[in-house]
Amino acid sequence: MGKKKVVILMVISLLVGAIGSYAGFQLKLNISQTKQLEEMGGSQQLASDLEKMNAAYQLIYKNYVEEVDAHKLTEGAIQGMLTTLNDDYSVYMDESTAKQFSETLDSSFEGIGAEVSLVDGKIIIVSPVKNSPAEQAGLKPNDQIIKIDDESVEGFNLLQATLKIKGKKGTKVKLTIMREGLQNPLEIEIVRAEIPHITVNSEVIMHDNDKVGYVEITSFATDTAKEFKIALKDLEEQGMDSLLIDVRNNPGGLLKVVDEILEELVTKDKPYVQIEQRNGERMMNFSPLEEKKSYPIGVLIDKGSASASEILAAALKEAGDYPLIGTQTFGKGTVQQPVPMGDGSNIKLTLYKWLTPDGNWIHKKGVAPTYEVKQSELYETHPIQVEKTLKTDMNNDQVKNAQFILKSLGYAPGREDGYYSAATATAVRAFQHAAGLTANGQIDEKTAESLEKEVIKQRNNQDNDMQLQTGLRIMANQ
Repeated sequence: MGKKKVVILMVISLLVGAIGSYAGFQLKLNISQTKQLEEMGGSQQLASDLEKMNAAYQLIYKNYVEEVDAHKLTEGAIQGMLTTLNDDYSVYMDESTAKQFSETLDSSFEGIGAEVSLVDGKIIIVSPVKNSPAEQAGLKPNDQIIKIDDESVEGFNLLQATLKIKGKKGTKVKLTIMREGLQNPLEIEIVRAEIPHITVNSEVIMHDNDKVGYVEITSFATDTAKEFKIALKDLEEQGMDSLLIDVRNNPGGLLKVVDEILEELVTKDKPYVQIEQRNGERMMNFSPLEEKKSYPIGVLIDKGSASASEILAAALKEAGDYPLIGTQTFGKGTVQQPVPMGDGSNIKLTLYKWLTPDGNWIHKKGVAPTYEVKQSELYETHPIQVEKTLKTDMNNDQVKNAQFILKSLGYAPGREDGYYSAATATAVRAFQHAAGLTANGQIDEKTAESLEKEVIKQRNNQDNDMQLQTGLRIMANQ
């Protein structure tokens, strides 16, 4: 897309699961141990630098024109060091944020259900969680948040923005977003809710008389591997002929969880992932599995598939020779681990790169599908912003948006250039009649809301999901 994209590896209560991949290794760090400090660099240079830092601290603390909070000075120094890394994945979390990070890996959380990321310093949505308040309200991948409750986020870091978005269930938050293809921003009001953290959904889907086992993984959280194994066993007992794993709009999660899942699917012939350290040495993770599954496997991916999802997809593609169906993934190839700082806070630091089984680094590139399949126009619509009722002879972007929605739902608006023609009014009346509304051919807030609900309903209809249907067809024909 020509843009530098980065996902901040930080989870707070508005997210489901965890963004990105976390190390399955333990880094023990005691910041008071001189030996370990010496290992971080030349002891003489380090001693000199620490002395300089202390001198600056004392100078500011004792002599600044106004009284200084010592704790804030320390926090600022840590933030400053991380800033010099120019790595938005490496972040400092104070005690409160670190606690929220931990809580989001539990069974449920309260929020809007969306993953927040950075794109060239801009706050964006990578993917809303399926059936979450964020999805129901119409948020989409790559939406840029420019205001939260009418307050500009310019100058906000990700922590500030996400803490402002989060809140208790039942409360509302208004997000003003910019979306590609629209000239004017959208205002989307979302009611926060409790988001159940069930990360695996499964069913048997019949296609061409074949039983395709379908498993959707929404994130890789603490219990995801256990949920996956239960689902897989159940599908096998139902006699599935093939397996289709869906990690679309899955932001990632715990690396050790991906390990446990891949060990069920990939044989020991190749590493399913390689972890590269700063010195270039690689740790290769192998599965103990002796033989491939007796059934074919496929994976659904898209631009919302990030980090741990990409590890799974790349492993099944390169180590299992299984097909990927959909569009290019997000492209995050680094591994972070939160390191406790002793007071409840921690530094989440980028420690490793992860490489595919063949040694490819997909960072900022993504994993390419075996079969590229794009979704229909139904998945490209935007909520209609009705400041005043839309009617015949109006000409604006909201009319154009409404025409696009009508067309995607199978109604013929006559034209799509933003002019509210007689044909557009006829299409609106047809929709209103079908929806049980007053068929006056005008789009007020009630009609706009009904159009958006119908779009969501049709998106959730498996028959309209071109990527899923292609995946089912490919699996059934193997």
